[in-house]
Amino acid sequence: MGEILRIENLCKQFGGIVVADDISLTLDAGEIVGLIGPNGAGKTSLFNLISGVVQPDSGRIFLQGRPLEGPLHRRARAGVVRTWQHMRLFRSMTVIENMLVATREYPGESMLRSMFATASVRRAEAEARARAMDLLARMGLTQTADNIVVDLPFGQQKLIGLARALMNDGRCLLLDEPMAGVEGSNYETMQRIVRDEASAGRAVCVVEHNVSFIKDLCTHAVFMAQGKILQRGSVDELTRSRELTELYFGTVDASVDA
Repeated sequence: MGEILRIENLCKQFGGIVVADDISLTLDAGEIVGLIGPNGAGKTSLFNLISGVVQPDSGRIFLQGRPLEGPLHRRARAGVVRTWQHMRLFRSMTVIENMLVATREYPGESMLRSMFATASVRRAEAEARARAMDLLARMGLTQTADNIVVDLPFGQQKLIGLARALMNDGRCLLLDEPMAGVEGSNYETMQRIVRDEASAGRAVCVVEHNVSFIKDLCTHAVFMAQGKILQRGSVDELTRSRELTELYFGTVDASVDA
């Protein structure tokens, strides 16, 4: 379906700690790439660099052929969508309110448009609300719309975190440990939604320690350690590697399914 994101020779260092060491990576529309490796490998740091939380020391990032630059909010509007290890939900707000604040383009943010283009603002708000309710319906969570978000079970909160991210219809979706603490029907829903988003043309990259989830979902995987990409291939190929297994689990006898 074509290239969505391209990273060229990305480098980042904090003091003496290198978190990105000459990283080059391409994400194409319709694919789901698993980013795996031990703690401290630089996986979340790479997401932070792509999404604009931190700026690289060198290297370039392109989104659909255009340079991707600037801070977090600018890159979100350009179409980089992400979730977080810690969900960052607005604790005192309802589910629907959490989702509405994540709308990619909302004319009500402009004071002038709010004052003099009230019809367009009302129309945009109605469209955003309809999109939010559609996402909740896909996740089987319509009945939670008016609940305070932190009153929901943890697995549902994780789904709401994903739903909020999907309010941004950008083409690059970065998921940072989406399955941590998720099980049962919520696990299956998460997997289905991510697969559907890729089928709809997004490029998806997943940081996840649940190797079974990566195996079930990802078209291929990238193994990182110490800020470097060490190997690329299918999940089976990477988890059969003696060197990578030792780096990941600390012993070559560890089971990758543990």
